[in-house]
Parts: sequence; structure tokens; C-alpha cells
Amino acid sequence: MAGNKAVAYLGPGKVKVEDTDYPEFELKDGPGVNPANVGRKVRHGAIVKTVATNICGSDQHMVRGRTTAPPGLILGHEITGEVVEVGPDVEFIKVGDLVSVPFNIACGRCRNCKEGKTGICENVNPDRPGSAYGYVDMGGWVGGQAEYVLVPYADWNLLKFPDKDQAMEKILDLAMLADIFPTGYHGCVTAGVQPGSTVYIAGAGPVGLAAGASALLLGAAVVIIGDLNADRLAQARSFGCETIDVSAGEPKDQIEQILGAPDVDCAVDAVGFEARGHGREASTEHPATVLNTVMDVTRAGGALGIPGLYVTGDPGAADDAAKHGSLSIKIGLGWAKSLSFTTGQCPVMRYNRQLMQAILHDRVHIAKAVNATPIPLDQAPQGYHDFDQGAARKYVIDPHGLLAKTA
Repeated sequence: MAGNKAVAYLGPGKVKVEDTDYPEFELKDGPGVNPANVGRKVRHGAIVKTVATNICGSDQHMVRGRTTAPPGLILGHEITGEVVEVGPDVEFIKVGDLVSVPFNIACGRCRNCKEGKTGICENVNPDRPGSAYGYVDMGGWVGGQAEYVLVPYADWNLLKFPDKDQAMEKILDLAMLADIFPTGYHGCVTAGVQPGSTVYIAGAGPVGLAAGASALLLGAAVVIIGDLNADRLAQARSFGCETIDVSAGEPKDQIEQILGAPDVDCAVDAVGFEARGHGREASTEHPATVLNTVMDVTRAGGALGIPGLYVTGDPGAADDAAKHGSLSIKIGLGWAKSLSFTTGQCPVMRYNRQLMQAILHDRVHIAKAVNATPIPLDQAPQGYHDFDQGAARKYVIDPHGLLAKTA
């Protein structure tokens, strides 16, 4: 039987590449696996040889010790790869197919899946609706920062690329389909971005940059991205976004300098629960800052897309309320302005096929926008460290050296 190597979370600030089990068509006991899922048969699954698997800001929350993730958890939910085995109940996906794996794990059978709400599938996580690979409290499906990974409900979940050779030529772009490109796009769609819109995006990390590229793809007139990190702001400007440094003062004032008005049509929160303050408070954590800011800068009657991650358990939070996901949100402001809010996991399958076509036909260059940077599997710990230090890059792990061959 083939071996397997994977990136494991060992504790706050610690990740390591370890030897681990090659996947089987059954969910085994292990760190983070829900007891009710142990022994679950996955005859409908496929084993995927990982071609690309990305380090995500959501992974960083766990690695920083800001969740209840257990030591030993295999990380990784942004997966692109080649199918090497299929279970006996798989009908349409074939060995040799090159595929994108949505980070949401979905059954395709429950009410939510049938309504297109694949981020809150009812049948894959015994604790609550919604699941993902290699993530805390998501059912315990093993992560994909590995050489091989098991994908359940393969016929439903996997997006097959129509031409393998064409796909490999654009593989760094296509690797963004597993999560951050659809997630950024979802933030923009739910915020109501359309041709001519003015848009504010909080956060110039990979999701914020993907949201910026998505807003431009949707026809926005002006896209403004706010952050503290000068290198990430420079990356946002590299593909046509305006930027503001939120450490220099309130976003509203800087938005007015750009637009001549202090508000925008639409806003996206691409930061989440580890947000820092603005102006003089930029050096300390204020988890409700971004949510209150996007309400403040969005015109009355507008909408907010909130793909940034918020959790119900944050052991590293600054106060007891935030440790349980309770934040001081100015809901009265949102009510008074009749703002609409959309939160939660992006339902990747709602968008990934269309975005794949946009990539394949050169309508967007998402890898360039997020500065996608391949690294070998054994450099994953360094990638986590550099990303945590604010590198303006989207690190893409290359377990089999296949990305290096396309460079």
C-alpha cells in the first residue's frame, strides 16, 4: 500500500510534516474525528492524489491556538488533485480525472444541499450543519495538506476539469477554486456588487484580494481594500484596486478622500474574528471593529458580505464574551440603515464551475492577484510561519512536485 505524508497541527504555533495513513474508504478514529463518524463507510468516495493544496487564513486561526483544534489534526481544506481510486458506489468520476475539491463537504441529498446551501450540509457533521476537511468541529474529515486525501460523495463534490493539459497550464489559478476565489466572489455577490458599484473590502489577505479581483470581474467601478500590511496593500494595487491603510485613521475618512463621499454601495468583511482596531487602536485586537466599520461605510439600504470567519469558541480572545463568539456589534446602526447581512461558509459549488470557465478563458488571473506561491510539502511549516508574519503571498503546497514542472 502507498504511504502518505501530511501537515499536522501539534499545538499553538507548531505544525509538522508527518507520516500518516494512506486513505481508506472508511472514516477512522483520530484527532478531531467526531465519535459518531468513526467507522463511517465511504463507498461513494474517491482518493485524490494532491496536486495543489493551499495554506488558508482559516488554518492560521487554528495554528495560532485561536480555536479548540486538537493536537494531531491533519490540516488543509483547499485541495486540487488527480483521482487515483474510486469507491464502488461512484458512477461518474473516473480514475485519472483532474479535479477541484470544494472545501465544503456536502452529501448532495439533504434539504440544504438540494437548495444549493452546501456549506451547511446536514449529513456530514454530527455536531451541526456544515463540514470541511481538516478543520476543528467539522466532523473530523481528514485534511488535504497531504500527498493523498479521501473525498466523500465524489460524484457530487468533485469538479472535473474538462481538459487535463489545459488545466495544468493554469493549475495555480484553478487551485484557488477550492476556497478563496469562490469565497471572495460570494462575499461580493451577497454584498450586491454589480457594474458601476463602489466597494469597500476589509482585509488584503488572500480572501480579500480574491474579493477584490471578484468585484472587478463583476464590473465594479471602484474597489477599495483596507488593511494594516503595506505589502498586502501593494499587492491589491497591483491589479487595479484602491487602498487605504486603516492604521492611519478611520476608513470612512479615507474612503471620502478617494470617492468624494464617505460611503460605498457594498462592503465585504474578509478579516473575521482576529480583527485589529483602526487608527491608534491598530496595534490591539478589537474583534467587532470590521463588522462595525462595514456597517458604518455602507450606504443606507446596502448589503454586507461577511465571508470572514467568526467562531463560537476562541480560547485566545481578549475577553470572556469574545471567547464564546459574542462581540459588541452595533446592530442598531445596521437596523437603522436597513442593511442586509450574509454570513457563513461560501457554498463553493454555487460558483466554482463558472469561475473555472472564467479562468480557462482568461477572463481573470486570480493566482497573480493573490500572488500564489508554490512550495514543497516539507516547507509547509515555513510557509505557515511566513504567512503568519504577514507575507503578501498565497502559499500553495506542492506535495508531488507537479507544480514545479509547470512553472
